Amino acid sequence: MKRRDFFKKGTTAALAAGVVPIIASSCATSKAIIDDRKKDKWYHLGTGKKAIPERKITKDFEVAVIGGGAAGICAAVASARNGSKTVLVQDRPVLGGNASSEMRVHLNGVNSIKGKAERETGIIEELLLHNRFENEQESYPVFDHVMYDFVIREPNLTLMMNTQAVEAIMDGNKIKSAKCWQATTETLFTIRASIFIDCSGDGLLGASAGAEYRTGREGKAEFNETYAPDEPDGWQMGATLLMSSKDMGRPMQYSPPSYAIKYTHEDAHPRRSFKWFQDGIWWIEVGSKGDIIADAEVNRHKLMGYLHGVWDYIKNSGNFPEAENLALDWVGSLPSRRESRRFIGDYIVSEKDMTEHKHFNDAVAYGGWSLDEHNPGGIENISEPPSYFHYHFKKIYEFPFRSLYSKNVSNLMFAGRNVSQTHIALSSSRIMATCALMGQAVGTAATICNKKGVLPRDVAKNYILELQEQLIRDDAFIPNRPANDANDLTKSASLIFCSTTTSGDAKNLLNGISRDIDGNINHWQSDGLNAEVQLEWETAVEISTVELKCDTNVKRNIMMRKDSKNDELYGNHVPIEMLKSLSVHGRVNGKWQDLGTIEANRTRLIKFNFKPSKVTAVKLKLKDTYGAKNIKLFEVRCYA
Repeated sequence: MKRRDFFKKGTTAALAAGVVPIIASSCATSKAIIDDRKKDKWYHLGTGKKAIPERKITKDFEVAVIGGGAAGICAAVASARNGSKTVLVQDRPVLGGNASSEMRVHLNGVNSIKGKAERETGIIEELLLHNRFENEQESYPVFDHVMYDFVIREPNLTLMMNTQAVEAIMDGNKIKSAKCWQATTETLFTIRASIFIDCSGDGLLGASAGAEYRTGREGKAEFNETYAPDEPDGWQMGATLLMSSKDMGRPMQYSPPSYAIKYTHEDAHPRRSFKWFQDGIWWIEVGSKGDIIADAEVNRHKLMGYLHGVWDYIKNSGNFPEAENLALDWVGSLPSRRESRRFIGDYIVSEKDMTEHKHFNDAVAYGGWSLDEHNPGGIENISEPPSYFHYHFKKIYEFPFRSLYSKNVSNLMFAGRNVSQTHIALSSSRIMATCALMGQAVGTAATICNKKGVLPRDVAKNYILELQEQLIRDDAFIPNRPANDANDLTKSASLIFCSTTTSGDAKNLLNGISRDIDGNINHWQSDGLNAEVQLEWETAVEISTVELKCDTNVKRNIMMRKDSKNDELYGNHVPIEMLKSLSVHGRVNGKWQDLGTIEANRTRLIKFNFKPSKVTAVKLKLKDTYGAKNIKLFEVRCYA
């Protein structure tokens, strides 16, 4: 069956009631929400009084982030840390989106460029490291709570769970406020903010604001894309439902439920592999050529049927004797979405921007996952491969800021799979760690908007260098863009030297590139532990902050995996290379003074903040790692 000629078969399915009492479409309105309590006959036995519950609340913030997946978490944390009063609105009871315990998708990034690309740093790495410390048992439900902790510990950030932004209230071409329904409290919140960031994936808030968007596949001609269909169509990649199994140590019987859809594997494409089926099969998916959001509940029911049909085939066909002792241990009920709305920004990223590695002056993120376009028909078109791996990258590509804000809604930004790009470009950049980099970029940009009193387009035109410098300082990597922060006092240092060296050079700590990339060494590495790094100034400088970036082996991935891999590409523990204990000292009036000590560091970006001191030298005493024999650093910075 040809991929272009595939005709989607109709299937009857049951519709389940959603937790949010609205129709999730671009024409949603707060009038569809139960907010008129005049007929509410509440009699409170404790007081003996009748009352009308107050279920309308207005809250004010500087930045409102909608959607608590990887992109939304990073956007909200970046915004809060850089000084904006921020709210994160999440429509589920857990954070993490596709990576949460509800869906359990691996938080992949550029790791498909095996051994040749350095993984994502910045906020997303900090979150994954936090999980390695707090969740050694690699439990997905515990990962939910790790993410929750990561967010609520930010003092400038408010988290609203079980809450969906359903309607934008406009003032001209700006979003004035967002109507949000919190299902658990039956409360209608009005969220007012200067900047709104839609990281929800489906983008209901942006759509209700009138932001331009498109769905489906562009034809070849529009962007000269090699892998696009000849003519545009409405197909969107489907959602997947995952499961995992457990070896019970004895034969386990399985009977499919009433709604199971029989699966036979007849005429299936050879690439529909059952490899690692114990931990789920990613090609159990269903797409749509129409309104994939409106189809969501129909498709969810189908997916549950297909999941059990495939498991029935594994258990009872006789083709998988290794499954005899296996039993379903967890089954997903919430499909993991890949595609729906794509908003239009000032630039639309397309296939050749990625494959030809276009350089963008406004680059703020990067990617490298293959152009991985899933079969539009999914499991309903098994004669075709489950995914067309059109193009495998050998190095990372850049992603521009102009694709992360709305073309026609002036204070709306977005991050994740709903950004301004073509269907083919989405097939790569939809990967969660890539989306997280976009999130950190827009969260940081939002704070510049508030500090300068400008809008996202103004940041792109006038403050892009400031945005890039802040992202790099916060340990996000931007390809082909070394740091050049004029406020970094190490630039005026007359001398930098180290106690011992096995590789690299002390001068590399000041070169603005905080990773070894493209075969170039940008680090200094000691010979053994208890090493020292010292900077000297000819005249005293006043400093109150020292920052450094240590080694966390960015060639090895640390995301959660159901199979808990621990090999050259994946690590299931705290990186042994990471610096554990260290102290910083300043030479004041000819005498060394202690400025700060950390005994159990947990991040790649390490910060010391202390009372301003006039120093002629700074000494870093690097004591221990989490297991490596030598200490490796990539950067040192000092600030007033």
